[in-house]
Amino acid sequence: MQKHKSTIKRILAYIGHYKWGVLASLVLAAITVASTLYLPVLIGYAVDCIVSAGHVDFTKLTGILGKMAVMIAITAISQWLMNHINNVITYRVVKDIRTKAFDHLEILPLKYIDSHPSGDVVSRIIADIDQFSEGLLMGFTQLFTGVITILGTLGFMFSINPLIAVVVVCVTPVSLVVASFIAKKTYVMFKAQSETRGELTSLVDEMLGNQKVVQAFGHEDEAQESFEEINERLRGYSLKAIFFSSITNPATRFVNSLVYASVGVAGAFAAVRGYLSVGQLSSFLSYANQYTKPFNEISGVVTELQNALASAARVFALIDEEPITPEDADAVDLKQAEGRVELDHVNFSYVPEKSLIEDFNLSVKPGQRIAIVGPTGCGKSTVINLLMRFYDVKSGAVRVDGNDVRHMTRRSLRANYGMVLQETWLKSGTIRDNIAYGKPDATDEEIIRAAKEAHAHSFIKRMPEGYNTVITEDGGNLSQGQKQLLCIARVMLCLPPMLILDEATSSIDTRTEIRIQKAFATMMKGRTSFIVAHRLSTIREADVILVMRDGHIIEQGNHESLLAKNGFYAQLYNSQFAAS
Repeated sequence: MQKHKSTIKRILAYIGHYKWGVLASLVLAAITVASTLYLPVLIGYAVDCIVSAGHVDFTKLTGILGKMAVMIAITAISQWLMNHINNVITYRVVKDIRTKAFDHLEILPLKYIDSHPSGDVVSRIIADIDQFSEGLLMGFTQLFTGVITILGTLGFMFSINPLIAVVVVCVTPVSLVVASFIAKKTYVMFKAQSETRGELTSLVDEMLGNQKVVQAFGHEDEAQESFEEINERLRGYSLKAIFFSSITNPATRFVNSLVYASVGVAGAFAAVRGYLSVGQLSSFLSYANQYTKPFNEISGVVTELQNALASAARVFALIDEEPITPEDADAVDLKQAEGRVELDHVNFSYVPEKSLIEDFNLSVKPGQRIAIVGPTGCGKSTVINLLMRFYDVKSGAVRVDGNDVRHMTRRSLRANYGMVLQETWLKSGTIRDNIAYGKPDATDEEIIRAAKEAHAHSFIKRMPEGYNTVITEDGGNLSQGQKQLLCIARVMLCLPPMLILDEATSSIDTRTEIRIQKAFATMMKGRTSFIVAHRLSTIREADVILVMRDGHIIEQGNHESLLAKNGFYAQLYNSQFAAS
């Protein structure tokens, strides 16, 4: 319940940015309701103009009909304006929340991204905010007018006949009890529905992105079973949510009929005894109908608001996630690094109870080539994550040019690294845009030169539109090797003072790899380079080879000296070339 109130407060804070629009909407709602409620009074006057057969005061009736036409026009115009303002406020609030969520996603630490399915995050930013917008719009449109209508009709009814108005007020709590019961039930179900929808989106996103692997391993049936299991749970939660929300209409209609019948009976007795005219009774019945209608609408709004609140709570949970450690106010802006890198007694673990890197020490001189080798899971990629400050060390320090990376701006640190990973990433757009991703102002000559150095120029020229060829998300219409060549060209274009090559040639054929290695050799001249490789043939020229196992450096030296030691590196190297 406390979380419920907190969510409402936060929504009201976003709405508060548009308080003048809300005020205008309230004024228009009051005008709409006032003009709508004045109509039954005019109808009552019109009825009283008809005294009996052949006795009609047409002069008075004509004036009343003119007033009715004016009231109807005022109602229509004010309602249209109110709905327009409500739409503007709703979609601006939704835009603000979605922007805030996406902006926060940009500053979340990688550990959050690594530990949460991407489909669930997408579902929060897209589907949940859409659900929230629908509930908020309905709330704006119907809640204001509903509340004002209830208060207005009560005022008019008390002015006509207080006793009958008291009858109406006594029956009202039944509607409130029904609405309260439904609200509690629907929130739980809609919350479960939103969470399961995110789970389903995550599964579909995962299966779609890895469809080739799914088919290659014959995993279609298992994927279908997983989908059906989650989909069945979603069906169950959705049915329960819809069931409880669908109780709203018949329950409130029952209360409406009860109120209307009570007014009709009480009014009939009052009219027979002369306490009411026939016209006043007709007005009262109109008010009774208008009084009960908002309860029906508000109950529906409450149901939608429960869905909206459940969705908003998931979005706010994302926004509330702890962001990356803020940069120091006096953080150093690393301009052009010399390339001196130190890891000083570094300790790190992804989960507190399981240590990975322990007392790791490394000193790299500017321009040195450092190769990192070792079995899977030994911490090679973790070292890269620490160098780039994707993760912060638990203790110890990582320094560049003598400065602790925690006291540098992340943007300037990463701008001094060129990075080619085993897992390629390309965005939807032209090949030119993808190569120039790190240097958007690059000229065509620079882009072509980088592509030639990466040996990507020849296959690009064979594409339908050359460098203007549009590639799909993550380069889906290119081979894995072609995607990797584009990623290499991207780094070739920027050529920062430090390089990280994490299995950079893993998807390239041997012939192209030989040419790429020559390009890398040129690129690495005078630049501090970190090379992670499983194929040990690619690191023979490294100045220093670090052999890692279980988060520790167990051997260190160049290729020849490590082979001469006949230790773990020699075993790894000989195992790869045993056949030859």
